[in-house]
Amino acid sequence: MDGLDEVTRLVCVRHGQTDWNAQGRIQGQLDIDLNPLGQAQAQALAAALQDEGLDQVVCSDLRRCRQTLAPLLLQRTLPVRWHAGLRERSFGDFQGQTWVELAAREPEALQRWKSRDPDFSAPGGESLRAFSERVLAVVRELAAAHAGQTLLLVTHGGVLDCLYRAALGLDLQAARSWRLGNAAINRLMVSGGRLHLVGWADETHLPALPASA
Repeated sequence: MDGLDEVTRLVCVRHGQTDWNAQGRIQGQLDIDLNPLGQAQAQALAAALQDEGLDQVVCSDLRRCRQTLAPLLLQRTLPVRWHAGLRERSFGDFQGQTWVELAAREPEALQRWKSRDPDFSAPGGESLRAFSERVLAVVRELAAAHAGQTLLLVTHGGVLDCLYRAALGLDLQAARSWRLGNAAINRLMVSGGRLHLVGWADETHLPALPASA
């Protein structure tokens, strides 16, 4: 296909809020449910996407993403693929700890993490570099398989961070100044294997809800 037919449009959403988000507890790939606010965000998201032209949904297989997608699937019949490649970064032994607990137990490791050392990984976890490579490979593969279509990706904050950086050519260690809000709508497109930013952090469908964490 040529020209605009080669463009794959991505509507990318982070899952709704969980109690662990609110508590500052590290989730990684642990399977955590949405809390009541997250459930309300999922309902608002479904209303916002009710008339969106979508050809395919690809969703992380973790429960918080599946639960975020569920209200939309009650309203619309859409083909869905559950994809472990869209999971959050694995933080290994750090998963389940709060930032305060980690600072007390592993201060040197926490400093390497906060500096965004691309080759640092928690015991049993992924490095930032490996995580980014995994995410970008999956998304480019999906885009190539669905050229000319619009995909809804329901995923995690870390995944969206990787996509934003790739779209703007930002280094993995660059300080983050962009939002990764729960249930916000983010838009990108992929052309020739390259990501391009279209719109980011749209939360206009969530005006009556508290700010997402």
